[in-house]
Amino acid sequence: MDTIEIQNLKEQIIKLKKEKNAVLLAHYYQQTEIQEIADYVGDSLGLSQEAAKVDADIILFAGVHFMAETAKILNPSKKVILPDLNAGCSLAESCPPDLFKNFIDQHPDHLVITYVNCSAEVKALTDIVVTSANVVKIVESVPKDKPIIFAPDKNLGKYVMSKTGRNMVLWNGSCVVHEAFSLDKLLELYKEHPDAKIIAHPESETHILATASYIGSTSGMIDYVKNDSCLKFIVATEFGILHKMQEEVPEKVLIPAPAKEDNTCACSECGYMKMNTLQKVYNCLVNESPEITLPEDIIQKALIPIERMLELSKQ
Repeated sequence: MDTIEIQNLKEQIIKLKKEKNAVLLAHYYQQTEIQEIADYVGDSLGLSQEAAKVDADIILFAGVHFMAETAKILNPSKKVILPDLNAGCSLAESCPPDLFKNFIDQHPDHLVITYVNCSAEVKALTDIVVTSANVVKIVESVPKDKPIIFAPDKNLGKYVMSKTGRNMVLWNGSCVVHEAFSLDKLLELYKEHPDAKIIAHPESETHILATASYIGSTSGMIDYVKNDSCLKFIVATEFGILHKMQEEVPEKVLIPAPAKEDNTCACSECGYMKMNTLQKVYNCLVNESPEITLPEDIIQKALIPIERMLELSKQ
C-alpha cells in the first residue's frame, strides 16, 4: 500500500468515526498508521480508564482480544469491535480458565490477583485485576497476612515479589514477546552504546530486568525517557512503543533491545498486535464487526475486580 492509499484510508476511517459516533482506542504496540488516527493511544491501564469513560456508540479497539473484552465488560451496552478476532495474546492463552479454577481450588483462602492480560473468564475468577502500571501499588495495599495467588505472568510476579517482599503463589505463564530478548545480544549492544540507559518492561525475564536502569509499564517507560537527562536508551519491550516514544523525545536516540532470533527488525514484535492493519480497521468500522460478545454472568463477575483496580488506581 503506497503513501497515497494509506492517507486515503486514514481519511475514510476518520470520516466513518464521526458518522458512526465511534471512538478508536489503540495500544502502543499497534502499527504506526493506526496509532496516528486513534482517539487515544495508551497502555493497558490507560486504555481501561479511557474505556470506562467513553461517550460513543461504538468502541473500535485496536489491540488484542483481552483488551477489547475489558472494554466490553466496562461498556456492556455499547458495541465493541476488534479488527481481527484472531489477535490474541500468548500470555492470556497460557492461562485456560478451567485449569486456573483448579489452581485456585488448590489454594483456598488466597486472594486472587490477575494481570489484565487474561481472558474475561479468568477475570471472572479474580478478586482484583492489575496492570503493570499499578500492580506494585495494589499488591502493597493487601494486608501482609493475606496469601496471594498471582497470575498469569510469572516474570511480572517475580518482579512484584522483589519489589514488595510478598511471597505470592505464581501461575506459570509468560509472554513470548518479552521472553524473546537475548541477554548476550543486549550486553553486546550496550558495549556499542555505553552512554545509553537500558529500560525494560517487567514482563521481561529476571536477567533482562537486572540490566535495566528503569523497569516499568509502557506509559512509565515513556515518562521516564521524557524526564531523564540521558539522550540514548535501549528499550526492552515490544517494538511498537518506539513510535509514540520518539514523538515525545524527538531529540533522543531510541534503540530496540535485540531478540534471540533474527527477524525483520532484529527486535521483539508481537505478531498478534500486528494482525490489526489499517485496512482491517476500515473494514471493521464499515461492517461494525467482528463484534465482541460475552455472557452476561461473565460480564457481571469480571466487572467487580476491574472496578476494584480502577478505584485503587485513583488512591
